[in-house]
Amino acid sequence: MEQARSPALRVLVGTAAAVVTVAGIKAIGSLAGPAFLALVLTISVNPLRGWLDRHGAPFWVCVAVPLATVILVLLALGAALAVSVAQLALMLPDYTSQFNALVTEATHTLAKYGIDQRKLQDAVSRLDPSQLFAYVQAFLNGLLSASSALVLIVLLLFGMCIDATGTVRQLAKLADQDGARSDLVRALRAFARDTGRFLVVTTVFGLLVAALDVAALYILAVPLPLLWGLLSFLTNYIPNIGFVVGLAPPAVLGLLDGGVGTMIWVIVAYCAINFVLQSLIQPKFLGDAVGLSFTLVNISLILWAWVLGPLGAILAVPLSTLVRALLVDADPTKHWLTGLLSSAVEPRRHPAKRKHP
Repeated sequence: MEQARSPALRVLVGTAAAVVTVAGIKAIGSLAGPAFLALVLTISVNPLRGWLDRHGAPFWVCVAVPLATVILVLLALGAALAVSVAQLALMLPDYTSQFNALVTEATHTLAKYGIDQRKLQDAVSRLDPSQLFAYVQAFLNGLLSASSALVLIVLLLFGMCIDATGTVRQLAKLADQDGARSDLVRALRAFARDTGRFLVVTTVFGLLVAALDVAALYILAVPLPLLWGLLSFLTNYIPNIGFVVGLAPPAVLGLLDGGVGTMIWVIVAYCAINFVLQSLIQPKFLGDAVGLSFTLVNISLILWAWVLGPLGAILAVPLSTLVRALLVDADPTKHWLTGLLSSAVEPRRHPAKRKHP
């Protein structure tokens, strides 16, 4: 019995259970990804459903309006992704000559500094300009394959929208009770509230960042500015590294199309926009809704991207907050972990000075 209660044994059992669970989710990723996306989308339109319900709208209106809103957004995003992937595939062969000219110039410059030109030529011969954008195409294709499961997502959304009103009312009743059930309900309601806030703030600032990026790319005459704006909007949902993923393709394309000066201006414009909006303003609106430290966000990003692909990278924060709600927030004995998981820093308390008589 003492061995069964050992903390080390509980950690090992919990780790083994986590590995099995993650492996199972990865095995059914084609179903788990769209299902969780449908849940997140249902949460995102829940304020609209609640507003309609509070104003006495019929039940079918409370179901149809949020569902139609989500479907229209998905259709628009899927069409934009399809057009973007096609445009990118058609555009890349046109820049082969510019790429070769830049590589030749760089090879001669490095050779002047004593670097072996044969080794440089061997390395250059393996480069392909299309490979520079391969990860962008893979990212967009991964999202396009997720949007191709539109029928499954719509069916799940339809069921969730029908059940939303009754589920919310039942959760409200259970939250007022005592015991483990009420703790779980309160944790799930907090997850839904924080996820909705995260989605709203991230979407609004993603649209602002994308609009400013597109305007900057238009001014700099970088090809396909709408595509890179769409990529910037999508990568805004990817924490920490999303900015780099959205910056690299237009910067490289600016180099191929307009030279080093254009690339530098693209980098400067993106950095200025990202720093002001995403680093200074957005955190003030988002607050500590995520409740995860910088390290845990990075780990969750890698984990969920491996499990669910590009869709997992975009949904990494909601997925991790759900795991935290189920494993930590729902268990009163684990609440002490909240401070360790969060990146919030409490102000240092200085000891009060004693007054000498």
